Amino acid sequence: MKRTILLLAFFSTSALSEGIDNRQVLNLTELQRNHILTEMRELLAGTQDILAALAKDDMSAVAKYARALGFEMKHQAENPLHDVLPKEFMQIGMPMHKEFDQIAADAESLKDPKHTLQQLSSTMSKCTACHATYQIRTSLIDQADKAK
Repeated sequence: MKRTILLLAFFSTSALSEGIDNRQVLNLTELQRNHILTEMRELLAGTQDILAALAKDDMSAVAKYARALGFEMKHQAENPLHDVLPKEFMQIGMPMHKEFDQIAADAESLKDPKHTLQQLSSTMSKCTACHATYQIRTSLIDQADKAK
């Protein structure tokens, strides 16, 4: 009986510990949070567009969609947040934009969907790493301002 209770306690503690979010919290204002989440949704939609174009072997469209996610996008989105976000966060994001520019260039010159899929897989690993490392919360200062 004691052994059963001990095993149940172990498994319930293990299950609870898996539910704890240990990612680094980025405390941002609502405006900053919205800015980042909007960019993430644009990256996801653009990636889906790239995949749809690859399914049609339309490498010209692949290049167009990838270029829109490259440094062209970076200049719109990250500049207002550059001083707010941790350096490590930026070290994930900046290379990702550069990789989308490379995907665009290679799609135009190589016209090899398999090569593009390999590049996209590598680039998506940065998305996965970022989401595994960070969570975004609205800062208490921003919430206090809304309460006024």
